[in-house]
Amino acid sequence: MTFPLAYCPHGDEVLERLRALFERRDPGLVLATMGVQSTTVQELTRGQPAGYCSYPDPKERARFWSALLRERAAIHDDTIPSAYLSEMDQGLYGGLLGGEVLFLYDPGTSWVSSMVRPILQDWSELDSLSFSTDSEWFRRYERQMDVFVEATRGKFGISHFILINGLNLVFELVGATEAYRALIDRPETVRRALELAHRLNLTVQSAFFKHVPLLEGGTCSAMVQWIRGRVITESVDPFHMTSVRYFEEWGRPVLERIFAEFDGGVVHIHGNGRHILKAVATVKGLKAIALGDDRGYPLAIDVLPDLRREAADLPLTVSVPFDVFQRLLRERRLLGGVLYNVHSVPDVAAANRCMELVRAYRA
Repeated sequence: MTFPLAYCPHGDEVLERLRALFERRDPGLVLATMGVQSTTVQELTRGQPAGYCSYPDPKERARFWSALLRERAAIHDDTIPSAYLSEMDQGLYGGLLGGEVLFLYDPGTSWVSSMVRPILQDWSELDSLSFSTDSEWFRRYERQMDVFVEATRGKFGISHFILINGLNLVFELVGATEAYRALIDRPETVRRALELAHRLNLTVQSAFFKHVPLLEGGTCSAMVQWIRGRVITESVDPFHMTSVRYFEEWGRPVLERIFAEFDGGVVHIHGNGRHILKAVATVKGLKAIALGDDRGYPLAIDVLPDLRREAADLPLTVSVPFDVFQRLLRERRLLGGVLYNVHSVPDVAAANRCMELVRAYRA
């Protein structure tokens, strides 16, 4: 079989390793991506200030991703190259509901992300909200997908992008503080908002899979590289600051409902949300969890054995510096069932030498 992406010359082998990981066929399997400093990002960020910006030209963004991923093709790791529609981050969902969308440029990554100011002045405005696929924001979304599909054809994939569902959308409507208050004071109002969130996210994500073809029967993913089926990426961020009980009442039903509309989903959990890991790991339809690192909390790699016990055999992804990864690899202390996102790799040669050991490794 010839892999269909030119920027992934070892794609057949990588895809088989990813299938084995996410189908849980080999509990000792270890995968890794190698983060080498990009000269493309350095060149493109020169002279561009960080901060608020306008919505960028999709063709320019597609050219950026093409240059970045072409550069990465020399690395023989467990990456399936894909572009991420960062401009259609949180702002898309709020924009479709009439919110004021702001774009932010990050010169460290050359990403342009989006956010929206709280949409409602008062809860009494909730029932007046609606969205349409015949609107400026939805047409902008479809155009960007079509531009990317044409630009990526035969070279690299397009990653699924985050849902703003459940309490995440309530945050966009009224802000985080009022959203938490409403769980106690206005639970029925919140439930109406969650219905709106489900319809909105189902519409947005269904359009993604209508426009963006699957790759070898699976979804490209900036979070887990590739996974079989039409798989979405969700967020449980609001519950990082609640008890497990609130997650069970307000989070699990939302996740399981939207996962059932597709072929399941993946989530990420930040450092301040590890107390809900055990509960989240049992969500029906969940395929994998990405473990995040945050200031003020131990690095996930440093407490990975504990996190692995909480998550049972669910596939995990974790970030790790190159020197630490090499030491754990040499000492045979890497845990299986994990995709390690290795950063601070000095160069392509070092990455490829390390990957030879990774492919031979079993926990």
